Amino acid sequence: MDEIEIPQYFICPISLQIMKDPVTAVTGITYDRESIEQWLKTAKDTICPVTKQVLPSSSCLTPNHTLRRLIQAWSTENASGGIDRVPTPKSPLCKSRLLKLIRELEVPGLYVNALKKLQVLAKDNSKFMEEAGVPKAMVLLLIRCCNQSKTIGVEQALRILYLTWTPSGEIKAAVNENHRIIDCLTWIQGCDIANPVVVKTLAMQVLKRVIEAANTRLLEKLKPEFMEEMLRVLKLKFSQQATKSALQILIQVCLWGRNRSKIVQANAMFELVELELEKPEKNITELIFNLLAHLCSCADGRAEFLSHAGSIAMVAKRILRVSPATDDQAVHIFSLISKNAATKEVLSEMLRVGAVTKLCMVIQADCSTYLKQKAREVLRPHSNIWNNSPCIAVYLLTRYQ
Repeated sequence: MDEIEIPQYFICPISLQIMKDPVTAVTGITYDRESIEQWLKTAKDTICPVTKQVLPSSSCLTPNHTLRRLIQAWSTENASGGIDRVPTPKSPLCKSRLLKLIRELEVPGLYVNALKKLQVLAKDNSKFMEEAGVPKAMVLLLIRCCNQSKTIGVEQALRILYLTWTPSGEIKAAVNENHRIIDCLTWIQGCDIANPVVVKTLAMQVLKRVIEAANTRLLEKLKPEFMEEMLRVLKLKFSQQATKSALQILIQVCLWGRNRSKIVQANAMFELVELELEKPEKNITELIFNLLAHLCSCADGRAEFLSHAGSIAMVAKRILRVSPATDDQAVHIFSLISKNAATKEVLSEMLRVGAVTKLCMVIQADCSTYLKQKAREVLRPHSNIWNNSPCIAVYLLTRYQ
C-alpha cells in the first residue's frame, strides 16, 4: 500500500486521509463530510481551514459526486495493493424531507407510515430532527391520539419523542404550550394497548422528562388523579424502569404547591412501605426513602406513615444495610418523627423494633460526622425514656453517654 501513489485531490485537507464522502464548502474547497462537520461543530472560529475565509456553521455542504466516483473507481483498481473500497455514503438527511413527513402526520391514511420512517431516522439523527421540530410534532400527535382514544402509532410516537428529546428551550416550550401531554401520557398507563409493558414503560420514561421540562405553574396544577396513577404504576410493578420513573416523578412534583398533600391523600405512604418491604434493588430503595422523607415533612404525611404497622421497623431495618444515601434519609425520617410526632406509643415502638438501637449504632459506625450528629439529635431529647431500657445493649449506650 505504501508504494501506491494516492492522488492529492483524493486527500481531505483536514484528516489527510482518503475522502469517503467528499463535500464542497461555499469557499469551493472539498473536504470529507465527517471532518468538516466536526470542524464546524468544534472550531472556535468557523473559518475554512484552507482559505481562512469565514465559513458559517450552518453552511451548505454540497456532495461532490464526481470526485466520489473517481475515488471509488481508483480504490477498486488498487484493491490488490491493500486499498479499501470506498462505499457509497448514505444520503444526508434533508430538512425538507422531515417537514414532508411531519405534514403527513396530519393525514389519517399516511401518518402510520410517516411514523415508521421517522423512527428509523431518529436513531442516528436525533439532534437534526429536534431542530426540525419533530419532538413537538410527536407531542401534538400523542395529544391527538389521546383526544380520539386511538392507540395506533402511540408506541412509535413515544419512541421517536424519547430518541429526539434534548433539554432545549424548544422542547420545554412545546411541553408548556401543550400541557395536555401530561394527561395523555397518564392516559396511556390505563388504556388497553398492544405491547403494554414496553409502551407503558416508555410512556413513563417520557413523562419523567416532561415533568422535568414543565414550568412551576404546570406542576402546581397537577390533579389528584395524576398522583393516583403514579401510585398505581408502583403497585402494578410491570417493569423496574417504570417503577423507577414513577418514583422520580413523584419526588420531582412533591416540591411544588399542594402536591405533597395530594400524594399522601392518594395513599402513598402505604404503597411505599409495602413496596420497600418486598426488598427491591438498591436504587429503588434510595428513591423510596427520598420520597418518604419528603412526605414526612408534613403533618398528614407523618400521620399516614405512622398508621402503617411496619413503617418504623422497616426504616430501622434498612439503616446501615443499603447505602449512605438511604442511611441519611432514614435518620432524617426518624428526626422528623421524633421532633413532631413523638407520642409515648411512637417512642415505645421505636424502642421495641430496634430503631433506637440502630441510631446508637450509627453513632459508633463509620458514618459521616453530619449523620452521627443527626442521630444524636434524635436520641438526646428522649434519652430519659430510652436509657434504662433492656431493649438496648449496654455496649451501645456506653459511647452515646
